Amino acid sequence: MEDLLIINKARLESKKVLMRIDINSPLEPNTGIILDDSRFAGHIPTIKELSSSRLVLIAHQSRPGLEDFTTLEMHAEKLSQLLGREVTYVDDIIGRAAREDIGKLENGEILLLENVRFLSEEVHPAIEKKPPEEQAKTIFIRKLSSYVDFYINDAFAVSHRNQPSVVGFPQVLPSFAGRLLEKEVKTLSSIAKSEARPRVFSFGGAKAKASLKGIANVLERGIADIVLTSGVIGNLFIIAKGVDIGRVNRDITLARDGELLKEAKKLLKKYGDKIITPSDVAVKENSERLEVDVKNIPNLKIMDIGIETIAKYTSIIKEAGVVAANGPCGVFEIEGFALGSEELVIAMAKTRAFTCIGGGHIGAITSKLGLKDKISFISTGGKASLLMISGDKLPGIEALREKDS
Repeated sequence: MEDLLIINKARLESKKVLMRIDINSPLEPNTGIILDDSRFAGHIPTIKELSSSRLVLIAHQSRPGLEDFTTLEMHAEKLSQLLGREVTYVDDIIGRAAREDIGKLENGEILLLENVRFLSEEVHPAIEKKPPEEQAKTIFIRKLSSYVDFYINDAFAVSHRNQPSVVGFPQVLPSFAGRLLEKEVKTLSSIAKSEARPRVFSFGGAKAKASLKGIANVLERGIADIVLTSGVIGNLFIIAKGVDIGRVNRDITLARDGELLKEAKKLLKKYGDKIITPSDVAVKENSERLEVDVKNIPNLKIMDIGIETIAKYTSIIKEAGVVAANGPCGVFEIEGFALGSEELVIAMAKTRAFTCIGGGHIGAITSKLGLKDKISFISTGGKASLLMISGDKLPGIEALREKDS
């Protein structure tokens, strides 16, 4: 934290400030109405601190090809409601309309430019592979940076991405971390240094590759004492133990990268006493939840961890000193299969341990249960929080450290 440049209100009064935020949110499919405004709320302190600046916000919603990839018009309305002041939506990013509106900004006024992922430079794989100094040469950065005085990154949830809006601007503008990003870095970094034991990490969800890397990091760096697995990563470790989980589950688990199985076997060989896998699971049979032992799984899709596993995992959480959870235990969106995820969150809410939940689905479950106030810290980032906790460097944060404003 010592070398992370933090927002300085005095220097930013009357200045044009470009701020990257993350208000990517679940939308109602038919109406486009924003279903969860928690990410918006996280940025309010930083925005209010810049009440005397001329503020230009940039953000994204989803990514090209997905149904919820859309404009930020409703996002501007939502921000206006939460702030109690107008946030003007501009359906442009680097064109004449955007540049003219930025030029006319008065002190205290706020603009929200269009979805930055409408620009191909923001999401092009070839550009994402380039170092920040090369990304600073994109048309996006060159055009927009010439109309503002400072850059702030308050979007922790995308700070693991090597994209122009995250790493490009700090190369050409005096840059700072916003209050949300500051809080995320400070809290997540402290977990690895905590003296409370045991430190328990729960890994679930559908992204096996990211989870496997996170598990390897927290174990190899001595950050985790116990790792609880569920979801696709749990299935992967069950396969790695030589258990037949049925063709349908094996295909789903190994579809994207068969090499993951080799990595899982290596981790089990080295840290088998610390990696806990489900002893039973829940499958869907005739629209009903069916509990089965992992050694007797029929050729039906695994939807959740089983009752026996839930009991074991919650008892481990009860005795923990630190608990960090990332990803749901199963397909929680389908009725009857949110049980594992919900019971783990409830156990975290009851324990006296320091508890941290990575954003995304597990955060949504916590909100649905009304337990947000019972969790020590809920991160806005999913993968970003996982990487930060496990000791990896995030490009967006490193870009702020490297600049001397």
